[in-house]
Amino acid sequence: MYSENKSTQRRFAGSYFVSLISIALVLFVLGMYAFLMTYTDKLLNHVKENIGFEIVIKSNAKTSSIESLTNELSKKDYIKSVEYISKEDAINKMKEDLGEDFLEWLGDVENPLLPSIDVRFVSDYANSDSMAMVEKWLGNKSIVKEVIYQKSLTNAINANINKIKFVLFIVSIILLFIAIVLISHTIRLSVYSKRFVVRSMQLVGATEGFIMKPFLKTFMKQGFIAAIIALICITISLIGIKDYLPEADLLQNNFYIFKIYMSVIVLSLLLTMLSTIFSMRKYLNADIDKFYA
Repeated sequence: MYSENKSTQRRFAGSYFVSLISIALVLFVLGMYAFLMTYTDKLLNHVKENIGFEIVIKSNAKTSSIESLTNELSKKDYIKSVEYISKEDAINKMKEDLGEDFLEWLGDVENPLLPSIDVRFVSDYANSDSMAMVEKWLGNKSIVKEVIYQKSLTNAINANINKIKFVLFIVSIILLFIAIVLISHTIRLSVYSKRFVVRSMQLVGATEGFIMKPFLKTFMKQGFIAAIIALICITISLIGIKDYLPEADLLQNNFYIFKIYMSVIVLSLLLTMLSTIFSMRKYLNADIDKFYA
């Protein structure tokens, strides 16, 4: 009997640890999913507003004509910023990018780079359709040689973010199911290890709530610990994202952080509480002879 109880206790401890890690993993994925959902629009807007849209100007264009076009673009509601890049600015930028003066390789030749206007769109208009319309409008400008931009980039960004959301959602559902199964299994081992105590309580007329109380306390404590582990992992991940992508500072809004963190804790407690109640009722309403199996 002692050997059997000791073996059961070891199995319970192992199952308890596995279910603890599983719950923490579920909460981590759900927490990151919540942050992604909250900040997706912000991140997407930042990316959209940094999509390059370059207007290459003809070499013989007059300065007054270039200034006129620059001013006209600046007044457009859908334009966030406009920057004129002269031939000299272009060559200096090329030197910075290459780390050396490539004109020395070409010998005594004139600067081959053309002036350009760098345009950034407001996020709502940073899409292929709006850019195509502006490109068509610029086509009527005599000083414009060509317009350069990545036509499919915005659509690809939207598609990729939607894919990430979908994958995280599916993973969350799968992990949630696994966690519930593991919690149920852990509770079953816990009940089995205390089956004689539970049986005695039933014989003296103890209510389900009274019998469940110590189990609820144990597993809700497990849920709280799992939530803390998940929040630590979420915080570390967000700090890592900030270091890799400073403009995507997901920790700058204290209200959203508090709301998501509290949601993780509440979800963890509800998950363990409901799973415990469901599993306990199932076992308490089962054939009492199973406690001796």
